Amino acid sequence: MSTPRIAVQMYTLRKEMKQDFQGTLKEIAKLGFDGVELAGYGGLTAIGLRDTLHDLGLKVAANHVPLADLENKLDEVIEYQKILGNSHIVCPILPEDRQFEEDYEELIKTLNDVGEKCAQAGITLSYHNHDFELVPLKDGRKPLSRILDETNPEWVKAEFDVYWLTKAGEDPVEWLKAYEGRTPLIHLKDMTTDGEQFFAELGAGGVDLQRIFAQLEKSQVEWWIIEQDQCRQSPFKSVAKSLQYLKNKKVNI
Repeated sequence: MSTPRIAVQMYTLRKEMKQDFQGTLKEIAKLGFDGVELAGYGGLTAIGLRDTLHDLGLKVAANHVPLADLENKLDEVIEYQKILGNSHIVCPILPEDRQFEEDYEELIKTLNDVGEKCAQAGITLSYHNHDFELVPLKDGRKPLSRILDETNPEWVKAEFDVYWLTKAGEDPVEWLKAYEGRTPLIHLKDMTTDGEQFFAELGAGGVDLQRIFAQLEKSQVEWWIIEQDQCRQSPFKSVAKSLQYLKNKKVNI
């Protein structure tokens, strides 16, 4: 297996970033991550953030950008990414008040329009799933399938989240196989094996990670991204444990 690049989704460290954005980035660099997936800029300009990350030896794996910004500030968003040197934008979630069946048609059109414009700028747009997109529609289709099947595969990619797929009763490997070559990014998470199904450090839960790892290279995944939506200890300790899990001999990296 080729050596994957490993990033952390900075949403995991949202409280720490709010207190000390640049200090949090520095700690992430010390842990040995190759890059970060951004979820905010800490008030920095594109040049300021670019230079900060460069000085720390961190790459930008991707940037989660709210749907409203993609709809209303796309030119500004693209310009920021170009200065930053980032080639991946992710739509992180469909807002709660737009998660109804009739909203998906509008979302698909938006993703196609945004994806085309991003592609023209040399940027790849991906959609990140949760579990609500796996609740069947009236016609039996799952929203996530509809989103990916009805968007242009050259303009709209997928950032599968293995926790949310598993929580919805889905097999992440089957989704990776179904959309092979269309998944440049993946969110790696684990889940406790009790009834709570809480977020867990990689290797500490019941998600079948080994099968997922075996499929990732075939799926041409560029970045393995660690995210833990909630942590029961310091988020720094949680992401460090997950990173160490990926770097030990259980995974050939």
